[in-house]
Amino acid sequence: MAAPKTLYTCRECGGTSPKWLGQCPHCKAWNTLDETAAEPAGAVRNRFQALAGAAGQRQAVATLADIEAAEVARTPTGQDELDRVLGGGIVEGAVVLIGGDPGIGKSTLLLQAVDALAGRMPVLYVTGEESGAQIALRSRRLGLGGQQVRVLAEIQLERIVQAIEAEGPAFVVVDSIQTLYSEQLTSAPGSVAQVRECAAQLTRVAKTRGCTIVLVGHVTKEGALAGPRVLEHIVDTVLYFEGDTHSSFRLVRAIKNRFGAVNEIGVFAMTDRGLKGVSNPSAIFLSTHTEPVPGSCVLVTLEGTRPLLVEIQALVDGGGGSPRRLSVGLDRDRLAMLLAVLHRHAGVSCLDQDVFVNAVGGVRIAEPAADLAVLLAIQGSLRGRALPRGFVAFGEVGLAGEVRPAPRGQERLKEAAKLGFSVAVVPRANAPKKAIEGLTVHAVDRIEQAIEAVRGL
Repeated sequence: MAAPKTLYTCRECGGTSPKWLGQCPHCKAWNTLDETAAEPAGAVRNRFQALAGAAGQRQAVATLADIEAAEVARTPTGQDELDRVLGGGIVEGAVVLIGGDPGIGKSTLLLQAVDALAGRMPVLYVTGEESGAQIALRSRRLGLGGQQVRVLAEIQLERIVQAIEAEGPAFVVVDSIQTLYSEQLTSAPGSVAQVRECAAQLTRVAKTRGCTIVLVGHVTKEGALAGPRVLEHIVDTVLYFEGDTHSSFRLVRAIKNRFGAVNEIGVFAMTDRGLKGVSNPSAIFLSTHTEPVPGSCVLVTLEGTRPLLVEIQALVDGGGGSPRRLSVGLDRDRLAMLLAVLHRHAGVSCLDQDVFVNAVGGVRIAEPAADLAVLLAIQGSLRGRALPRGFVAFGEVGLAGEVRPAPRGQERLKEAAKLGFSVAVVPRANAPKKAIEGLTVHAVDRIEQAIEAVRGL
């Protein structure tokens, strides 16, 4: 009998090569080719049928304006913060992929959601990593009833599909996609081919039966979802769990959502009764100083549709001949650029100083509207002068020293005023046309004007 044909598949993009190469010829990633058995023709055909829709179903060509489209119906999960990230609740026929570090709370959150939905619809919890007894112990530890939650401990895809057809659930959790395998393939569970095939088949089941399927995914040491990137393209929604496992707070962020806004976040607190939503997340990211301290500035950032107040802390200290630039929660390259702008346009030099910048609470800030708060925190630490109590700032700083507007500035200012902040330095384009009660706004055009405005407070 001839030996089975093997291929080398890239774990990043899913591309194949007949021989091993150090660099993937498709995505140019290094050391990502893994040896796998060649897929039979039937598996390839089934995968494309799953991506296109039901097998054998032919769709007629139609004009876009003539297609009837209505708002999708959503069902709340019982977790307000999870509903916020999903865009208002679960959608019939949607496939959701959720990833995160081990032990961060993925299974706990989904078990709580399954228990809350069980009273309104048939549900099924498929576990490939734990036994049914382990799921029952966790359920009792969390104080969940579980009377109507159906559980299946199985890793073979065909048996899982049969169970879904027999049970007829409207909501299915598969924990996790990397543990499943299909008999159509000879490769091991967790391989690129198995993950791709199992995800495609489950997507076909969700679309044809109209049930919502949530897939739990493992992550790599870099924090990205393990497996081929086509996995993220197949599903409708991709959620990431963020946060330190040693902290009691967790963030769930939407990276992709075909039924809602992306970059929306949900904030949870880990308790002895599971994950609980945090109604006022700004309190997490603000330190409780009895008196204002130098090097601290509160930023009004925007996560999806939610304004958040985050404290930015900076420490400037003597660095000698090789000063360090370190940032936690912010882009390090952008920090170096901002220090150059501060020196060139505001005359504040940190060339021989160590500069450390931190976003309190473990939050990660990617938007450039944090620039102004970072520079004011650095300037305050260098001069040893604290900003006044109740001070907030936001705005993007350009290389020419200009302060550019941030999106949805009015909502940011209203959120700051609602939480009791009284002074704000913002870009001139974000200055409110109507005064906000209890908030004094200083509008600036350049970074040197912002520093002068702070000195006058």
